Amino acid sequence: MKKILYPAAAMLVLLMAAFTFITAQNWKISSGYSVKFTGKYADGAFESMKGTVVFDEQDPASAKFDVQVDVSSINTGNGLKNRHAKGEKWFDAEKYPYIHFVSSEVVKTATGYDAKGTLDMHGIKKPFTIPFTFTRNGDKGVFHGTFKVNRGDFGITTPRGDESDYTHLTVTVPVTAR
Repeated sequence: MKKILYPAAAMLVLLMAAFTFITAQNWKISSGYSVKFTGKYADGAFESMKGTVVFDEQDPASAKFDVQVDVSSINTGNGLKNRHAKGEKWFDAEKYPYIHFVSSEVVKTATGYDAKGTLDMHGIKKPFTIPFTFTRNGDKGVFHGTFKVNRGDFGITTPRGDESDYTHLTVTVPVTAR
């Protein structure tokens, strides 16, 4: 009896582990995404983003986000503001071309999910949490998050040195299952 029971139990454990691995869904970022910001000195959007998204709303612990926003894609609707934002006193796009977020943990909340991880901006890495919701429609979905960033925490100051300026971001990312 033991000869049959042990291999059957081992097979069951392997199947359960394989099922857990399979449930994490890989998503491809689709066109139509938006990364909009509103701040004290400018409003606009970043128009270029890429990344890897693994997410299963039933198993958020298996999620992984590794997303980069191209700093040089900033668009405030004003050419002069764009040049200033990309320049050395602000984002310094030449030296720091990407804003990069990598999740280390995703947890379910009362209103959606929190992606906890590291935000790397302007050469400074900080722990950061992005609250978001996810809506699935078959093999497509949309991530949506609203949060704020204190740019002074990342060494991005105004010419006056005022570092307490928060920028509010609204991110909408449509995805397609891979």
